Order: sequence, then structure tokens, then C-alpha cells
Amino acid sequence: MHSIKGAAFAAMLLAALPAGATTFVVDASLNSSSGGAGLATVALTSGQFFSTSTAANDLWNAGALPRWSNANGLVAPLYATGTDDSGQAAGTLIGWNFPLWTQHGISAPYNALVGSIGGIYQVLGANFTGPAWNTGVLQLYFWDENSGDNTEHVAVNIAVRPLAGGVPEPASWAMMLTGFGLAGTAMRRRRSAAVTA
Repeated sequence: MHSIKGAAFAAMLLAALPAGATTFVVDASLNSSSGGAGLATVALTSGQFFSTSTAANDLWNAGALPRWSNANGLVAPLYATGTDDSGQAAGTLIGWNFPLWTQHGISAPYNALVGSIGGIYQVLGANFTGPAWNTGVLQLYFWDENSGDNTEHVAVNIAVRPLAGGVPEPASWAMMLTGFGLAGTAMRRRRSAAVTA
């Protein structure tokens, strides 16, 4: 009976674990699309699902005010909270809606998080979930035309769904462990019954 409870408990723990995510720090200057280099992250196969996410209050900057934004880019007015990365007093206008910047075949908001796989670029913004649009290493960029006055960075969490036939998800591991535990218990019971008979 203890074996069944132990196997069930282990299965519940594994099922509760979140899918593995890796965090990468994208620097507004070092990883600028103009004058920097893309941050190499994870290898993807075309069609493989992945997601990227950043905190809404994680800010980076493209120079003098009002050029602060999160990974969505300079798409709307943004006011300082007094505790954000800008260091400005609460209520100060720190971000504004700028026109799009066109580079590498796409137009995207200044300060946006942009990904490239195999030389093909796509806007990721603060949150993205979808299939890889090419095969290769996902490189992350701060989208702008001049890296010289960029500051700060954002932390990007990336989770990748394994391809079919790849490593099982945590819920699959939980089911397998439960099945092994129940099979082991059944075998012990049969042995006990055979010895008793």
C-alpha cells in the first residue's frame, strides 16, 4: 500500500512541475539590431512550438526621454512609477509612441524584442507563443537604429515544446511512474499470493 501511495505522490509532484523554461538576458546595447549582435539562445526546428515571455515592468531604453519601454517597444505613452528601471520620479513621461523601424526585411516598433531564426526576423514583443518560422538558433535583438545610447536589459524566459518522439513532458513522466509503481505492486502481490498458496 505504501508503494502505491509513494508512486501516486511522486506522480502528483511531477505533474505539478512547470514545463522547463530557460532565462536569457537581452542587453539593449550589446544585442542591438544596429551595432550589436543577436543573443544566441535555443536551437529550434521549423514548426516546433516555443514561447517567450518578459515581465511587463522590465524596461530598457534607447536614449534620452521619452525612450523607455518594455519588450513591446515604444508603442504608447509610459509613465515612471518611481521604482522602475528609469530612475525617474513617479508620473514622469518616460516612453512614447514612435514610428516603426524597418530593418532586415521587417518593420517593428523601436525597443521591441525581435527574434531571428536562420536570418528570418519576427517581432516577439513581451510575450510570444507559436511555431518556429525556420530551423536554427533563435537570436534575440533590441530593435533600433543606433546602439550607442541604449541602456538596460530585459530577462526573457524561453520554453520549448519537444518535437514528437522527443523527451516526454512532465505529465507523461508522471503517468509512466504511476504505471511502473502499480505494475510493481501488482507483481509483489502475485508473488505473495503464490508463496502463501
